[in-house]
Amino acid sequence: CGGGKRRECGDGVVVALKCECVWLWWGRGEGVMALGYIAAFSETLALTVIASEGLPPLLNAFTTEVEDHIKSASAWSLGQIGRHSPNHAKAVAELEVLPPLVGGFVSKHSSEDLQSKCKKAVKGICDRLTFFPALNSLLQGPPLPEGILKYVLIQIAKVIPHDQEAKTLFVTSGSFGKMQEMAVESSSEIKSLVDSVNSAYPIEIVHYYSPGYSEILLQKLAGGKF
Repeated sequence: CGGGKRRECGDGVVVALKCECVWLWWGRGEGVMALGYIAAFSETLALTVIASEGLPPLLNAFTTEVEDHIKSASAWSLGQIGRHSPNHAKAVAELEVLPPLVGGFVSKHSSEDLQSKCKKAVKGICDRLTFFPALNSLLQGPPLPEGILKYVLIQIAKVIPHDQEAKTLFVTSGSFGKMQEMAVESSSEIKSLVDSVNSAYPIEIVHYYSPGYSEILLQKLAGGKF
């Protein structure tokens, strides 16, 4: 581990830098868990893991490891890092961790434990995430299961009213219209969350992007109601 250094933290915990060294000292599975426990202890230690380049090895372990328990540990550790604050969540999200975690949740090949760890990690990260491009990108991909979609919409509803740039991006990226389509065949809970997001926009924009609105306008035109 020739390139590694060590940093003494305030409570005496020693964090390996770079974090790949943990794999060599304890083995990959134990190293993944060690980083998660260190990050879970405090915001400061979680930032130390981030600054120590600990996120890429964790993501690599999650995406490349074949052993289910190591993938579960990786998901858990990523969630422990991202759950502390908006800055922690942004650091995790910028590494594009969320899409693979969602993939782990929906995969038929994932164990119940892995699915549970992935879902909790996504929730923990999304609950603190104010970096809107990461939230928006989740709606740009494959349809999200409602168990994940609700976490994303809850946070979008919190961010949108206070961020004009995010409010505009949500519409211009196509995610706003896609959200309206999702609401048509979703549960009452999702529809309620969509309504919460919609409340941040003028009603004219909501109507414009609602499915079937163009047909309604044509019917009014044909009926001479304009």
